[in-house]
Amino acid sequence: MDANLMHISYESGVLENPDHHAPDGLYQMTVDPEKAPEEADVIELEFKKGAAVRVTNLTANVSKTNPLDVFVYLNELGGKHSIGRVDLVENRSIGMKSRGIYETPGGTILIEAHTDIEIFTMDREMRRIKRDLDLKFGDQVYKGFWFSPECEFTRKCIALSQESVEGVVTMKLYKGRAYILGRRSELSLYNEELVSMNVQGDYEPTDAGGFIKINSLRLKEYARLRKQQQS
Repeated sequence: MDANLMHISYESGVLENPDHHAPDGLYQMTVDPEKAPEEADVIELEFKKGAAVRVTNLTANVSKTNPLDVFVYLNELGGKHSIGRVDLVENRSIGMKSRGIYETPGGTILIEAHTDIEIFTMDREMRRIKRDLDLKFGDQVYKGFWFSPECEFTRKCIALSQESVEGVVTMKLYKGRAYILGRRSELSLYNEELVSMNVQGDYEPTDAGGFIKINSLRLKEYARLRKQQQS
C-alpha cells in the first residue's frame, strides 16, 4: 500500500490475480458504497485561474479556503460518500501489465468539477490542445521527468490555458458519484441567448447549410470511390 494526500494505491498479494475481488477491509479512505449515507452533500467548488480556492458544503454549512484544508475536506466528503474507487489493469513503463486498486476521493471530485468549469470557460480548440497536454503531462510525471525541459514547457502551457478558468461548480455527492448540478462564471463563453430556441439572434438554423455541404463533400467522394470499388 502506498499512501499520500492525493490517493492510496494497493498492489501485490491477492490482487496479483486480476480476477480476484478486493478483500473486505482493503479500502482505507472510502466507505463501502452500500454503507454510504442516504443523505447527499451538496457542495460548491470555486475556481480561480484553474485552481480550487474554496469549497462550501451547502448541506452542512461548512466552508474551507486554505488549499490544504480544501483538499483534506474533499477527501473527507469523498470518502464519506464512497467516491473515487478504481480497480484497473495498467501498463507499466517497463512494458508489463499490473493490476492496481486506487482510492482518490478528493481528487475525483476536483477533476469532475474542474473539467466542467474548463469546458464552460475555455475555447473549444484550445481545450482540445489542453486535453492532449494533460496526457503528456501525466506521462511525464509518471516517468519521473518533472524537472525535464519538456515537462517545464508542458506545465507553462497548461498554466497559460487556465487564465480564464474561473467560476463556481455545484455538485451533489452521493453513493459513489459526484453529480454536477450547475455552474456559473463571469468569464463563461456560454451565451444563453445564442443557444436559445426561443430567442431570435445572430445565428439561424439555416446558417448550418453551408457547413453541412462543405463537410459532406469528402463523404460523397468516399462513397463514390467505395461504390466504384464494389462494382
